Amino acid sequence: MQEKWLEWAKQIQSIAQTGLAYGKDEYDLERYEMLRDLSIDIMSEYTDMEPVKVRELFAGETGYATPKVDIRAVVFREHKLLLVREKSDGAWALPGGWADIGLSPSEVAVKEVREEAGFEVKADRLLAVWDKKFHEHPPSPFHVYKMFILCRITGGSAKIGLETSDVRFFGRDELPELSLERNTAAQLHTMFERYEESSRPSLFD
Repeated sequence: MQEKWLEWAKQIQSIAQTGLAYGKDEYDLERYEMLRDLSIDIMSEYTDMEPVKVRELFAGETGYATPKVDIRAVVFREHKLLLVREKSDGAWALPGGWADIGLSPSEVAVKEVREEAGFEVKADRLLAVWDKKFHEHPPSPFHVYKMFILCRITGGSAKIGLETSDVRFFGRDELPELSLERNTAAQLHTMFERYEESSRPSLFD
């Protein structure tokens, strides 16, 4: 689903990051830094991002290169799906965000719903683990696994958070403009299907 140049740039960045973390020879380290610069040049050339901004994205990435994990909470009420309006782009998404160190996936899902939508929930079931590259998301500099966890409301009420400006429930045929960086229409339609057919196994890849 993604451009070949982006796939190559991310692979080069991964090799460079791992090499810089574990390399010992000063000449090898210099070559790994050159590879990182090359990946930055490629991303900057094919996007509207300045090289310094691309470098900032990678500067904090150290150690062995691994995918990032994005966790999304799937919450239904009366057969309608909970979405929050993101302040960053004005579009709608499932509550969620990057996985936090020290928290399990279900704990992250519960926390994100509370912080972004105001509801208290209990995580019930893993619906899907998807590799972002196989879905219609905008290009991203990171390799991302997305986890979708079905949760049920146990308390609380709709309340916006620091990163959200609205909280609503939507029916399957009334989805609003979506924040495609976070979720796609196809993914949300699949969430409706999995919710209605609870016996089906979790999806992956």
